[in-house]
Amino acid sequence: MTNEPLKPLSRDKIAILIDGDNAQAGLLSKMLVEAGRYGQVTVRRIYGDWTTASMNSWKDTLNFHAFQPIQQFRYTIGKNATDSAMIIDAMDILHSGVVDGFCLVSSDSDYTRLATRIRETGIFVMGIGEKKTPKPFVNACDVFVYTENLVTEKKPAQQKPKSQDKTKKVKEEKEEADPIPLLTQAFEMAVQQDGWASLATMGNALYQLDPSFDPRTYGHKQLSKMMMNFKHRFEIHEKDTGGFFVRMKE
Repeated sequence: MTNEPLKPLSRDKIAILIDGDNAQAGLLSKMLVEAGRYGQVTVRRIYGDWTTASMNSWKDTLNFHAFQPIQQFRYTIGKNATDSAMIIDAMDILHSGVVDGFCLVSSDSDYTRLATRIRETGIFVMGIGEKKTPKPFVNACDVFVYTENLVTEKKPAQQKPKSQDKTKKVKEEKEEADPIPLLTQAFEMAVQQDGWASLATMGNALYQLDPSFDPRTYGHKQLSKMMMNFKHRFEIHEKDTGGFFVRMKE
């Protein structure tokens, strides 16, 4: 398992709906794995205009993973018509009661209201999209996974970057993605009377504060391993019975 899920839904049924105009065909299998962490993916649909050449990359992988392609013609040039078809289908599936959760794959803000509406019914909803996805859509989901965290990057064998450029890049990334404030907030939400917080409870708090939180964004496969990197701020203890507990250092 690459990261700790928000909550175990191993027996629940998940519908994964993909906006084919705003997703990458090469990541389909990894998207299924992410959705599968929260339940059994029973409804598998992808939407797009299959008469266009841009959708050709999907065809082989759809058959392999048993996805149902839904045709949606583009009535206006330059306008994405797949969103309305996907939203209508999602509401039909929601009211049919055949699933316990949704996985919406897109980087389009048009699905913000859909995600909000699903959550209002008490149904679990996760999103998958690029880091450019507008924050309102990200925050409308219970969990949001960035596709950049699903890509296995290959480091170039030659042409090492100049040390000055590398130092500058590391500095910018550190300033941009400092997780300490978020971790501190999550700890304050999860802490008990004895000053300790269960890491599992803290993980749930992190998803409430930021649905796009993912240890992989910071180079770690699990939250527990990520926390080990911040021993100067947090004390971490593993109980004999199992489970990690965290305490803020004075």
